[in-house]
Amino acid sequence: MSLITIVLLPFIGSVVAGMLPANARNREAWLAGAIALAGLILAGGLYPTVAAGEIVRVEYAWLPQIGLNLSLRMDGFAWLFAVIILAVGLMVVVYARYYMSPEDPVPRFFSFFLAFMGAMLGLVLSGNLIQLVLFWEMTSLVSFMLIGYWHHNAEARRGARMALIVTGTGGLALLAGVLLLGRVVGSYELDVVLAAGDVVRAHPWYIPILILILLGAFTKSAQFPFHFWLPRAMAAPTPVSAYLHSATMVKAGVFLLVRLWPVLAGTDAWFWIVGTAGLITLLMGAYAAIFQQDLKGLLAYSTISHLGLITLLLGLNSPLGAVAAIFHILNHATFKAGLFMAAGIIDHETGTRDIRRLSGLYRAMPITATLAMVASASMAGVPLLNGFISKEMFFTETVLVTGNAFVRIGLPFLATVAGMFSVAYSMRFILDVFFGPPATDLPRTPHEPPRWMRFPIELLVLACLVVGIIPGMTVGGVLDVAALSVVGTQMPQYTLALWHGFNLPLVMSLIALLGGIAIFFLLHRFLQFSTLERVPLIGGLDGRSTFEATLNALGATADRLERLFGTQRLQPQLFIVVGLALLAGVAPFIGNGLTLGTKVLTPVDLSFVLLWVAGLACAFGAAWQAKYHRLAALMLMGGSGLVTCVTFVWFSAPDLALTQLMVEVVTMILILLGLRWLPPLKRAEEKLGPGARRTSRRVRDVFLAIAVGGGMAAAAFAILTRSFPQSISPYFLERAQPEGGGTNVVNVILVDFRGFDTMGELVVVAIVGLIVYALLRRFRPAPESLELPTQQRGPRAKDVPNTLGADDQAYGYLRVPGVLVRLLLPILGMVSIYLLLRGHNLPGGGFVAGLVTAVAIILQYIVGGTLWVEKHMKMRPQRWIGVGLLFAVCTGLGAFVVGFPFLTSHSTYVHIPLVGDVHVASALAFDLGVFGVVVGSTVLILTAIAHQSVRSHRAAAVTQGAAESGGA
Repeated sequence: MSLITIVLLPFIGSVVAGMLPANARNREAWLAGAIALAGLILAGGLYPTVAAGEIVRVEYAWLPQIGLNLSLRMDGFAWLFAVIILAVGLMVVVYARYYMSPEDPVPRFFSFFLAFMGAMLGLVLSGNLIQLVLFWEMTSLVSFMLIGYWHHNAEARRGARMALIVTGTGGLALLAGVLLLGRVVGSYELDVVLAAGDVVRAHPWYIPILILILLGAFTKSAQFPFHFWLPRAMAAPTPVSAYLHSATMVKAGVFLLVRLWPVLAGTDAWFWIVGTAGLITLLMGAYAAIFQQDLKGLLAYSTISHLGLITLLLGLNSPLGAVAAIFHILNHATFKAGLFMAAGIIDHETGTRDIRRLSGLYRAMPITATLAMVASASMAGVPLLNGFISKEMFFTETVLVTGNAFVRIGLPFLATVAGMFSVAYSMRFILDVFFGPPATDLPRTPHEPPRWMRFPIELLVLACLVVGIIPGMTVGGVLDVAALSVVGTQMPQYTLALWHGFNLPLVMSLIALLGGIAIFFLLHRFLQFSTLERVPLIGGLDGRSTFEATLNALGATADRLERLFGTQRLQPQLFIVVGLALLAGVAPFIGNGLTLGTKVLTPVDLSFVLLWVAGLACAFGAAWQAKYHRLAALMLMGGSGLVTCVTFVWFSAPDLALTQLMVEVVTMILILLGLRWLPPLKRAEEKLGPGARRTSRRVRDVFLAIAVGGGMAAAAFAILTRSFPQSISPYFLERAQPEGGGTNVVNVILVDFRGFDTMGELVVVAIVGLIVYALLRRFRPAPESLELPTQQRGPRAKDVPNTLGADDQAYGYLRVPGVLVRLLLPILGMVSIYLLLRGHNLPGGGFVAGLVTAVAIILQYIVGGTLWVEKHMKMRPQRWIGVGLLFAVCTGLGAFVVGFPFLTSHSTYVHIPLVGDVHVASALAFDLGVFGVVVGSTVLILTAIAHQSVRSHRAAAVTQGAAESGGA
């Protein structure tokens, strides 16, 4: 249970943090810190197990039929990454407590922060590849919210969008690669995949799998040519940058490369693709970092460079290279988190991050300066610090690599050049910021930050020193455990020590150190006064311009297509959509034809024929009346809907009939509300042009409607008249009661056998409701659409109050006495409860019950008006949606408690005094979730449209009244 607790705690904390008041900064920080600390303690308790070479596993049945389960797996490497995520997260929480301003929406920050921590923990602890991709995309979504946290800042919005598009697109490629990988291996379970390296490398699909997975890893870890998004993410608050770019977000890509190293590495394709991308990223990031004028920009490009170093190590196909990569992941997390926090302190205390304005800060903040200098020296690879040891391992690997002359000579040379650049930008961080004459034009007077704001940096710098001086005694055992879980039987012999004798890697380190100092002093004066916005020599390789050009091209293409096919009128748009659907439906039958079945037809029932004659008459009447009276056309459409309901009853489908009946009512209300947005019939007819044109358009639409309807009828008839060797009906009829606990097969299918589908539909319905509400809340109708009927014009128009009932009265419609409709609320409420409770055994269920309740509520709006309802009923549809989704999810998770797959339903009999034994199924709770979502979404959509209709109606009335007053 420790693994599931480690993953779930941050998500639970995220929900709690989001509900705390805005002025509870201390409570939010304590909450986030306690969760990170609890996760660290739980992970620490598992170390003896993983150190013994065992793998901690937790598995819950999810979709066992296709081999997809909720699986958590911790080996040595996953343990190391989880500890990095939790430990750095804990320090960032302490730091953020003092960095974030009380004016910021701090609950939102800690809520997103904890959600991101949970997503990263889920990613590194996933024991199933599909589950890993799910958490992978979750990190992209939550990082989007963290990067764009200061959404009032245009740069933050652009950076968040860029990060989401790049990493999200890479995630789609990763999903495709994972699906292919699972298909080759025969399982998505990580244990099975890691043991199938030989099978994967020998398979014809190896190259496509490799490319797709590398696209996911390279986009997430900002490898060339996808590096451009990471510097733009610096618009986020510094605690976000410190966390995402040292221990979490960008490390997810290299985590994936290390995780799948036993499966995908060991080939020439891996060496050239991964190695080349890593080398280019290493050099370009280090070179670009030298020319940055923003402290966080310098750190961002240095992060890109170090990620390239890790990728290059993994691309060398060497077990020792993999060990060195894991070690540098740990070292980079320590010194880079400390440097970002130091940069945040400088910005916080001086008001700027511009290196050209910063100087002589050592006098004002000596402790912070000392800490930053030690962390920068570790980043440069100075001896006695942890960065030096992993850099030595990197140089050693470049010397030992085999291949052609270019690889054997060029790789050590380029690695040394990258080391020079690293020293140069590290010196720039130290000398230009902390030494020299004191700055005179700073927005704030610099001073040391609060003691606890500096404490996390002190811990991180202490780790850099301790690991650098006594590496074997501190991280040697942890590194062995982590590396063994990756390279397995190929585990190489290596020694973590400061001195390995005078050898070529040591010479390379000395050359890098001296060369970096020379580069810094050669460029120092130029950089001090430079106003260049692009990096010399490689500015043209900036992927940002390519990315933005691509987006602009897509936008321009969309604009051209919109001008070509778009129109403000609904009918042409519908004609195109329905016409394309018709072509798509006809395409499969071209060349093959449509073959009817051989079943004997039943005799024609005259009553059924008359029923459909009435339905057809209503349909044609609705089309005809649309020219003269929209309300009459709407009533005739309702007649066709009622005929459809009776047809469902005729064919023994009462559930469909009930649902169709309620959908007809809701649709009727929806269209009634929408009628107010349409222009008057006379003006609409004028827009269609001459009479001949109007007639031809109607004839065209009639033929299209007949073609689509006739085609669907022919396809249905062909299917119904065929004999199939097997039918799915007996399967559900036989298992509905014993396995689903209900005799209403339709409902059992929805909430049990096809519960996953229903869950997805619930989420879609909830999203649609919230999106409609969000859009309409900000929408204001165009003035030309605000026309009133003839009855409303005159002085009376300006007296229309903001209530739906009064508006309807103003239109002159006959109003039902409000007291009668209000009496319908409890009656319909009882009917709704009745349909909900009986749904598992008899026609009914959560969907139709929710529609009944929604109609009852909407009726109150119609007769009582918005103000009366909101005063007496306190409707909060958003909460209905949230509670409904919570019920549905908790019902599925409840099955885990008793060891069954997600959404497995159970039933039993409960004895109630005076009533007797009552059959109760767990699916009832899921149906309650359906009920809540349907009520919330339906009411939210209809009332949102109604509010807009009232607003537009009232605005038109005021405009009309003002116009008439002015005319008078």
